[in-house]
Amino acid sequence: NMKYRALRLDSGNYAWGSENITKKVRILDVVYNASSNELVRTKTLLKNTIIQIDAQPFKQWYLKKFGLDLGKKKKGGDKKEDATEEAEKMSRHVIFKQKARASKQKLDPAV
Repeated sequence: NMKYRALRLDSGNYAWGSENITKKVRILDVVYNASSNELVRTKTLLKNTIIQIDAQPFKQWYLKKFGLDLGKKKKGGDKKEDATEEAEKMSRHVIFKQKARASKQKLDPAV
């Protein structure tokens, strides 16, 4: 029994385990497969394959939930740009809710 054709997957549901959230995201690349480098070269998806995904849906969720923008580099003393950059108006209740969540949140520095 030979397998001649496989599914072409470009997206799927992936979970951010520590934040307990699942989003539908695009699959960008196959990075590592323990069984064979041939599977990495042909971008074959198997169980326990390490892949690279598009993190934008998770970044948008994190911004909405905690009010913090992930993946942005912080610059030295430009506090005026941060105030003008945040043009989205939020109620006082939402601002305090996000500050309370952010104070309890522990995020890996690599993220």
